[in-house]
Amino acid sequence: MKASISYHIHHLNLSNGLHLPDLLDMEQGQYLVFWWKSLALGHVFLEPNAHLTLAGLLQKVTAAIHPAVEVYANQGGFSHTPWHRWIELEESEKWLGFFEMVFAKVVPKEVPAQVPVSVVICTCNRAPQLKQCLERLLQLSCQPQEIIVVDNAPRDNASQEVVAQFAGITYVRDPRVGLDIARNTGAKRASLPVVAYVDDDVLVTPLWIYHVWDTFKDPKVAAMTGLVIASHLKSEAQCIFEKHWSFNRGYVDKVYDTQFFKVTLPKGPPVWEIGAGANMAFRKTVFEDVGYFDELLDAGAAGCNGDSEMWYRVLAKGHSIHYNPRAIVFHEHRENVQELKKQIFYYMRGHTVAALLQQEQEREAGYALYLTKLFFLWFPKAAVRGFPGYKFQHKTLWSEITGVAAGLAYYLKHKGKRVM
Repeated sequence: MKASISYHIHHLNLSNGLHLPDLLDMEQGQYLVFWWKSLALGHVFLEPNAHLTLAGLLQKVTAAIHPAVEVYANQGGFSHTPWHRWIELEESEKWLGFFEMVFAKVVPKEVPAQVPVSVVICTCNRAPQLKQCLERLLQLSCQPQEIIVVDNAPRDNASQEVVAQFAGITYVRDPRVGLDIARNTGAKRASLPVVAYVDDDVLVTPLWIYHVWDTFKDPKVAAMTGLVIASHLKSEAQCIFEKHWSFNRGYVDKVYDTQFFKVTLPKGPPVWEIGAGANMAFRKTVFEDVGYFDELLDAGAAGCNGDSEMWYRVLAKGHSIHYNPRAIVFHEHRENVQELKKQIFYYMRGHTVAALLQQEQEREAGYALYLTKLFFLWFPKAAVRGFPGYKFQHKTLWSEITGVAAGLAYYLKHKGKRVM
């Protein structure tokens, strides 16, 4: 079925029951995100005129939320319960009662008013987005003790003027161009034991900072990432990104540790799967152990991927990273296809440089083989699949190919010039 270039997003809270009949056979694509109170459980894409029966749709719903519900049910000692059958048979009292029991200990009833976390927002000439981000942060019932805005090489004073509208926020102007430069500036200015990062085009959910802080109660955790959900899917570019480059890493907890690192080392640990820099946090002491973000990987330099390269070093040093899907933010994807192509070019350029830098650090890592297969096997196959129209996901293929080539050239030119 041809993919839609626009989806209407529905956030459906199952604690209020499941109300789906009005969503059947709609002419626009539908993106359904299922929640239980503050927990996101899964999502479903419905293409235009999908011609689903209600029974078919209910099966899609249960399949989407099954991994998360089963994990939480097993944790609570409620395994082997036919909850999916109750949903499909529309036996609301049964599955609602079951979900109440399963999630009773997972959804916090009370949260502290403030937690010892420094939130760093790196911004660059996007004052309107920054204002929205700050407004949402300051509405949280559980507040971070410190918020730092790093204004990266601004053209004007617009972002500084936005910050001045809010009390208690630290403003830092950094004239050097680069996201990782800004991230490092924020980490060095942070005064609290946990440093959390969000992008300026991100809107946090009410319990985001609580769950960030809660993750680090485990002393083994050195870093964490959280769930990123698309805020809009109104354009083709946004739909391409969400379906094929998504920041969403799922709805169940994942722990990346020494075992993960060792098992995946021969093929090159896929650290880019750990999460997104738009929603990540670090124990401040880990910077002393592994160093700061590599400024060679900035958007004005290699491209990006400073976040995933940092995760690689964290794992290589024997630390653990926790993906916590309860720490949730909404992200605004690029609306324009040309902007998306530019973004993907820099992603792949940075991805290539990061992989080669990681190969330098560990000779046994299989990143060189991975990049060879990507360029000479995966790209040719994608070119054949996309021929002749190169529509939807294949629209970015040329940007991907040239990004990898540019990354290799950049690495060879700047080899040995890392800045951390």
